[in-house]
Amino acid sequence: MQLHEDERYLQGRYEVQGRDFVDAGLVSSLIKKALKDKGIDEDVIRRVAIVAFEAEVNIISYAESGTISLYLLPDSVVFEAKDVGPGIADIELALQEGYSTADDTIREMGFGAGMGLSNIKKSSDVFEISSEVGKGTCLRSVIRLDGGETPGEGDGR
Repeated sequence: MQLHEDERYLQGRYEVQGRDFVDAGLVSSLIKKALKDKGIDEDVIRRVAIVAFEAEVNIISYAESGTISLYLLPDSVVFEAKDVGPGIADIELALQEGYSTADDTIREMGFGAGMGLSNIKKSSDVFEISSEVGKGTCLRSVIRLDGGETPGEGDGR
């Protein structure tokens, strides 16, 4: 599916509250439904849903609050998550599969396995993350509507 330049728009902006595990997954479900309603390819929807869920759970688990924004462009879906929280001291370490700073409460709920950021990166054609300790984290994921490149070979991976 290709959209014309004048059809670019913000699909959604969602507020996420830290420690609100009751609503974990709500934003990613809303995003998935919105993309499905627009006729976006199922593989693209699956990848965006992974990115959205993992980012949403990270905000809930670690930040005070955050915002998730989704933009549908003519050739891609752009996902952005920004939070207010402790930030990430060592991004390279945080990107390693299995690395987690989750506390026991988070782990007891089935979260905090240390796969969130690596799953976001694997699901993205373009992945960018920045963080400032004591302030928060920003991440951006781009998923091309044409399927992008082979996983692991896209920009920023």
